[in-house]
Amino acid sequence: MTDFSAFSLAGKRILVTGANTGIGQGIAVAIARAGGAVIGVGRSAMDETAAQVVAAGASFTAVACDLMNPAAARAMLDAAWDEHGPIDGLVNNAGIIRRSDAVDFSEEDWDDVMDVNLKTAFVLCQTLARRLMAADRRGKIVNIASMLSFQGGIRVASYTASKHGVLGVTRLLANEWAAKGINVNAVAPGYIETNNTEALRADPDRSAAILARIPAGHWGRPEDVGDTAVFLLAPASDYMHGAVIAVDGGWLAR
Repeated sequence: MTDFSAFSLAGKRILVTGANTGIGQGIAVAIARAGGAVIGVGRSAMDETAAQVVAAGASFTAVACDLMNPAAARAMLDAAWDEHGPIDGLVNNAGIIRRSDAVDFSEEDWDDVMDVNLKTAFVLCQTLARRLMAADRRGKIVNIASMLSFQGGIRVASYTASKHGVLGVTRLLANEWAAKGINVNAVAPGYIETNNTEALRADPDRSAAILARIPAGHWGRPEDVGDTAVFLLAPASDYMHGAVIAVDGGWLAR
């Protein structure tokens, strides 16, 4: 019989930001299928995700937090640790995007995106690491990067900057924390079937152009990203530090 224990999250408690829909929901459900308990964080209701996690046989705890406020995010993670017990893993998935030509891009749109996508993500990593080190526990952190961690994009200046930053911070934290028993890695999703990409998929010309560049010939699903995140949260990836896994159907290889 094959031993899949290296890929199990049984007995682990994982905090996932932006767990209400899309990729975050896919990650939460994948964690549940691997036997992990999920703490879902977000501003909107996570009832659908909770139902799917419970159906997969795991527990789901919903925590409300405005992740645009890094101080609130820090307090939230500390409170979650104190109330629900030690947190074994963190998935920084929550993110926002603002679109405008670079010459017209507002300071507000720059700051809002950088605060959620990069500053809050860093603060959550820092807060969890402090708790893990104080308790002499091992832990796993998975940051959700993007194709725009590698490419420039168009009309998304702050998003591109934030996602380049996510990848850089992932590597920096891996350098500092690998010897302390904390793995920090990243997943870079390609074009995934979510609410955020519904308009693109509904546009025949845009969809055809995107699919023509994806060697796999189809869009990804949230669970594709979720299963990769589970691997990076599980013992199977214990010797991985500062890595980024592209889940993109071959987009970057094209």
